[in-house]
Amino acid sequence: HLLRSMSPQLNAGDYVFCSVNDENLLAGVQVLGSFREREGLTVILQRQQAERLGLPFDYIAAWITLTVHSALSAVGLTAAFATALAMAGISCNVIAGYYHDHLFVAQADGERAIDVLRQLAADAE
Repeated sequence: HLLRSMSPQLNAGDYVFCSVNDENLLAGVQVLGSFREREGLTVILQRQQAERLGLPFDYIAAWITLTVHSALSAVGLTAAFATALAMAGISCNVIAGYYHDHLFVAQADGERAIDVLRQLAADAE
């Protein structure tokens, strides 16, 4: 049921993952997502923000939102779309939000990933 109702949306822009040791650098910056690790704070920012702050990054991503409301305890959805993308040779980084799953794929793979995900939803019907 989740796969059938999945509608992937490609968000505009380029996104990057950066590591920040001084969180004061982020004052006034709209952080899309973050995760605190032992080595520092990982933040997801629009590429222009990271460049303006002088933060290094080595991966430029497209951001895809799966507009299906999936419970955080739902089983199988992540495995299904990750497998479909992997079979197409597309790497993805997944972040589960409260309401939706968010995928970050290489910027060059954004449109192709959308096609793969739409086909996955169509095949589930």
